[in-house]
Amino acid sequence: MKADEVIRRHGCTTSMRMRQADVVPHFASAASRAFVVLDIDGVLADVTHRLPYLTRRPKDWDSFFAAASADPLLTAGAELARRVATTHRIVYLTGRPERIREVTAHWLREKELPDGELLMRADTDRRPSRLMKVERLRRLGQRGIVDLVVDDDIAVVTAVRAAGFTVQQADWMPTSPATDNDPDATLFDTAILSQAQGKLGRT
Repeated sequence: MKADEVIRRHGCTTSMRMRQADVVPHFASAASRAFVVLDIDGVLADVTHRLPYLTRRPKDWDSFFAAASADPLLTAGAELARRVATTHRIVYLTGRPERIREVTAHWLREKELPDGELLMRADTDRRPSRLMKVERLRRLGQRGIVDLVVDDDIAVVTAVRAAGFTVQQADWMPTSPATDNDPDATLFDTAILSQAQGKLGRT
């Protein structure tokens, strides 16, 4: 199935952005299916409750990742994952470090997301996510056709598209509401996550 057909068939279009290695066994008939590659943070997992750990000096990365098991599920991303799993092999490609593989795999199962291969960042890899993910996608492309990549990070989206892959930007993770104590909270969320993904090589 061509990438534009994937987007049409599964509702993954700009107009429907919804304000919208663990390898789990697949049926044998699925072995020849093309891949759809999904990011986790900001696509499937709502990480906004963890971002305050990154506003501290120094940033509290241990607490940031320790809280990953409590991430709420992003309904728009989950619905997309379940739809594309009916026609494609799912690969979860995340900038999360290998040391939280068990936590991440458990979260995917707990949220009843489709079975799929889980590709994570090496614990010592501090490259920007756009570089790490393009490299992993090229390796994956040697194993089969990559029909679609879904990621929330605009730097990743731009790099993946430039590398020749069809990519959809996920924009459905809400920002934290501003509060009386922190009226500028909404301004920080996107910048904090973008810095962690693009500059610090952490997620």
